Amino acid sequence: MDSVYFREEHNLLRDQVRRFVETEIKPQGDAWERDGMVPRQILRKMGELGYFGLRFPEKYGGSGMDVFAMIVLAEELGRSTYGGVSVTVMVHSAMSSPHLVHAGTEAQIAKYLPGIISGETICAIAVSEPDAGSDVAGMRTRAVRDGDDWVLNGAKMFISNGYYGDLYFVAAKTDPQAKGSRGISMFIVERGTPGFKIGLKLEKFGIHCSDTAELFFEDCRVPAKNMLGAENRGFYAVMQNFQNERLSIGAMATSESAKALEMTIEHVRGRAAFGGALIDKQGIRQRLAMSQCKLLAARQLLYHAAWLDSQGKDCVAEVSMAKAHCAEVTQEVMYNCQQFHGGMGYIRESAIERMVRDARLHAIGGGATEVMLEEVAKRWH
Repeated sequence: MDSVYFREEHNLLRDQVRRFVETEIKPQGDAWERDGMVPRQILRKMGELGYFGLRFPEKYGGSGMDVFAMIVLAEELGRSTYGGVSVTVMVHSAMSSPHLVHAGTEAQIAKYLPGIISGETICAIAVSEPDAGSDVAGMRTRAVRDGDDWVLNGAKMFISNGYYGDLYFVAAKTDPQAKGSRGISMFIVERGTPGFKIGLKLEKFGIHCSDTAELFFEDCRVPAKNMLGAENRGFYAVMQNFQNERLSIGAMATSESAKALEMTIEHVRGRAAFGGALIDKQGIRQRLAMSQCKLLAARQLLYHAAWLDSQGKDCVAEVSMAKAHCAEVTQEVMYNCQQFHGGMGYIRESAIERMVRDARLHAIGGGATEVMLEEVAKRWH
């Protein structure tokens, strides 16, 4: 789709990622779904192509591109029809590793960022807990200073890239007396740190090739130098990067549903029923046209919110609207696409069946739709 928001550099990136999707992801996606992971060699190849450093400054080895480069990457991965690949990559590149560049010291950046950009070090963000998903302020994981270390105790839940990850950005309460969201700090925790245990690899409704795990911290000693950013300011770091997270989810959602719509239009053109092609049935044709209309409107809202973010404007409300609207429109579009594939849309080997399952996450992860709408409503006063 032509858009005033994308320049030639974005279009070149789009062409490159699309070729990568066609040659490296789609031929192998079914096997990755069965294996429950995206192979490391693929992630390293993406690192070599520069996909994990798109928005990082050039002085750190990145490309120094803007938010629309992230959106291009999310959209083209979304078109692969394998949502788990999109989640694996975007959690690493847009939802977790930016914390290091936003708040890390020069020493922390020098130590960890080269491996992150190359795809050798895969990241996860560990904020959600068994009793505190979208409610960041309700977290119970604690960190207590002990000499040159912080000692972490607690648990995290629903952590994408959690099972096979290498580096975890972990939120913990460092001031137990602070109310609500105050008193939270961020820590860099390496895989293999004593007291840090990776629990079950969680079986999920969709995104099967994205690994998801529960994490446990039992007297886990983290060096004080691994605190990320200022003490007791972690909540604000999490909120800051939620913009990246929610924009990338909106981009994944709309591109997945756009691809599903393309596939469905092609299907109803060729599917004969009741004396003609399904596309000749007015009811079907108009529902698909309305799906296209709503999808285009959702994308324009997403792009506008991204533009506001790129201009440094306060756009929490607009980003929240975009995330909520893109996710909910995607649910409707995917429903119509599955419906018009008929019985084949319900068969496990069908791409549409997989895409419907994968897309359900977008209205839940990164802040449920209801939480997004509350972010909008609280700014009315």
